[in-house]
Amino acid sequence: MNNMTRISALIILILVTIAAVRAEDGSRLWLRYDRIDDPVLLTACQKNLTGWFIEGDSPVLRAAAGELERGLSGLLGRAIPEARSARRHGTVVAGTPASGKVIASLGLEQKLAGLGEEGYLIVSTLYRGKRITAIAASHDHGVLYGVFHFLRLLQTGQEITGLEIKSRPRIGVRLLNHWDNLDRTVERGYAGRSLWDWEELPDRLDPRYIEYARANASIGINGTVLTNVNANSQVLTDGYLRKVAALADLFRPYGIRVYLTARFSAPVEIGGLVTADPLAPAVIAWWQAKAEEIYRLIPDFGGFLVKANSEGQPGPQNYGRSHADGANLLADALAPHSGIVMWRAFVYDNNVPDDRAKQAWNEFVPLDGRFRENALIQVKNGPIDFQPREPFHPLFGAMPRTAMMPEFQITQEYLGASVHLVYLAPLYEECLRSDTHAAGEGSTVARVVDGSLGGHTLTAMAGVSNIGDVRNWTGHPFGQANWYAFGRLAWDPGLSSATIAGEWVRMTFTRDEEAAHTISGMMMASREIAVNYMTPLGLHHIMYYGHHYGPGPWVDSGRADWTSVYYHRADSAGIGFERTPAGSNALEQYRPPLRELYGRVESCPEELLLWFHHLPWEHRMKSGRILWEELCYRYDAGVRSVGRLRSEWASLQEHIDAERFSEVSTLLAKQERDARIWRDACTLYFQTFSGKPFPADFDPPQHDLQWYKAHTYEDIPGIE
Repeated sequence: MNNMTRISALIILILVTIAAVRAEDGSRLWLRYDRIDDPVLLTACQKNLTGWFIEGDSPVLRAAAGELERGLSGLLGRAIPEARSARRHGTVVAGTPASGKVIASLGLEQKLAGLGEEGYLIVSTLYRGKRITAIAASHDHGVLYGVFHFLRLLQTGQEITGLEIKSRPRIGVRLLNHWDNLDRTVERGYAGRSLWDWEELPDRLDPRYIEYARANASIGINGTVLTNVNANSQVLTDGYLRKVAALADLFRPYGIRVYLTARFSAPVEIGGLVTADPLAPAVIAWWQAKAEEIYRLIPDFGGFLVKANSEGQPGPQNYGRSHADGANLLADALAPHSGIVMWRAFVYDNNVPDDRAKQAWNEFVPLDGRFRENALIQVKNGPIDFQPREPFHPLFGAMPRTAMMPEFQITQEYLGASVHLVYLAPLYEECLRSDTHAAGEGSTVARVVDGSLGGHTLTAMAGVSNIGDVRNWTGHPFGQANWYAFGRLAWDPGLSSATIAGEWVRMTFTRDEEAAHTISGMMMASREIAVNYMTPLGLHHIMYYGHHYGPGPWVDSGRADWTSVYYHRADSAGIGFERTPAGSNALEQYRPPLRELYGRVESCPEELLLWFHHLPWEHRMKSGRILWEELCYRYDAGVRSVGRLRSEWASLQEHIDAERFSEVSTLLAKQERDARIWRDACTLYFQTFSGKPFPADFDPPQHDLQWYKAHTYEDIPGIE
C-alpha cells in the first residue's frame, strides 16, 4: 500500500479540527473523532499510539486505512501518518495473515479460526521486541470492522493496552430496510427526503453516500434494501438497475451489499406477461432472466425483500398459490448467484379476521419446511405492527424448519416520529430476550434468529431505517442512537441496551462521566415513559388514523382492524382485548408455559394485561388501585416523567454544544406537550365508558374531549 504523505496527513488533521470548531449540525453522527479532552488519557494515548500500518492493498483495506488515519489524527490532536513499518513502539498494524508478513508472523491463525469472513482480533503484542497493537482478521472486511472497534475504544475512553479482543457477528445478514420511494418520498420518514437522488444517479454520486457507508460499517451493518416494501417494479428496469449498480460500487469497499424490493407483479407490469403466477413457466423464466441481468451489473447483489398479499400488494395468493410458492420462485432465481429472498410475514386477509394478531401464524406455520434454503421469513417483533409495546411475535419458535429473521422499526412510526426522545434498544432487547419455549426453557428469540436453536446457517436481522437527507440524518439528534443500537444488536444480540447507550453518548455528545451517565439514564427511561403516556398496561394501536402521530382511541370508521376500537374494546364493563380461549384465543399460538403465564390474570405481566384480557374497570391491580385509577396513574406518570427529562437535559447545558442543546430542549418541550395531549385525550375518552371520576391527584385535562378529537398537528416533520 502506498504511504500517505505528511502533507496529506496534515490536511486531514486540519479538516478534522475545522469540523470540531464549526457549528454542530450532527452530521458526523458517532464518528466525530474530536480530540480527547481528558489530558491524562490524551497523553497516555499519544504515548502508546505513534503510527499505523495497513498490510495489503485492496479497496476494503484502503477504506480501513483512511478510517485509521482520520480517527487517530482527530482523537490524538495531531497528524498520525502511516508508518513505513511496524518497528516502532505504539504502532497499530492491521491486516490478514495472507496480506503481510507482520500479521502472518504473530501466529494468530488458530485464534482467527471460526471468526468467519467478518470476525476479527485486536491484541496487544510484541513484534521484534516492539510493543504493537495488531488488528487481525482472516478477510479484509474483518480488518475494517476491527479498525472501527479499536477507534470506538479510543472514543469511549477505554484502555488500549493489554488488549485481547475477539469478535464475530452472530447474525450473518444485518441490514437496513429503507422505505424510500423512487420520487424520493419516504414512507414513515421524518427526516426529510430519501438519500437516493435517482434523477442524478448514476452520473453524480453524492458524497453523503460514502458517509452513509462509513456509518453503517462502523456498527457492522452489511446490507441495505434501497427501496420501499410497497414496491415499484420500475426499479427492476435497466435504467434504475444501473443507478443501483453505482451505489453498490460505492458501498462495496465498506462491506455493504445492496438489496431491492421486488414487486410480485413485475412480470406483468414491466415484463409484458399476462400473469405473475409463480408456477407458470414463463414467469419462472422471466425472474431467472431478471436475476441474471441484475448480477451482470451487480455481481454481489444481495437479493430481494418482498411484501406480498398484504395491504393491497400483489402476491402468489392472487393466483391461488401459497407464500412458499412465491418465495421459492424468487429464491430459485437468486440461488445460482448466492442471493437470498426475505419474505415478509406482515400479512392479513382482505376479510377482517377474528383477531389480526393471529393471521401471520395461521398463514405461515402450515408452510414450515416448504421454503428454500436461501429464503427467510421476515417477522415483525410483535404480532400487530411496531407498537410501543407488544409481546414477541408467536411465529418466532413456531417454524423450526424455516429460517426466521426479525424486522425492527428504527423509524418512530408509532413513537413520536422525529420529535419524541425514545431510545428503542430496550424494545429490541425485550423482544430478543423473550423466551419462546420452542425447545424448552432458554429458547429465546435471539437464539431463533442467530440459528443456534434450529441449526440454520442463513441468519439475518432487519431494521426499518429512520434516515433522510436532513443534515443530522435522523431529524431528532437522539434518533441517531436507534440506528446505532440496531447495528450493534444485529452484530451481537446479547449486548445490553445500557451498554450501547453508554457507547453512543460518549461518541456523540460528551465523555464527561457524570453528564454521560445522566444522558444514558434519560435514554434508558425514555421507552417506558412513552409507553406510559401512549399505551399503558398493554393497550395498543390507539393512534391517530393515517399518520399515527397522536392519540385516536375513538377511531371507529373504515376497515375494522384499522380502527382503534377494534383493539381496546372499551365498554361500560371494562377494557382490553380478550385473547384467551374466552375470546379470540390468540394465546393458543404461544407455547404452553406462556399460555399459562399470559392466560391467567393473576400471573400476566401488567405491562401486557390489556393485550390478553378484557377486564372490569374495578379490577384490583397490584398497586392496590382499581384498573381505572391505574390507567390514569400510568398516563399521568408518563407526562410527569417527560417533565423530568426536560429538567435533566437542562442540567447538562455546560456539557453540550449550544446547537444540539437548544434543538433537544425545543423537542423535549414539544414532547411534553404531546404527552399531555395523549394523557388528556385518552383518559377523557375512556372515562366515557368507565363513568368514574379522575383520581384526586390527577391534573384535570385542559380541554374537553371534542377539542382533542378535532386537534391537528402542524409542526411534525413528515406529517401532513
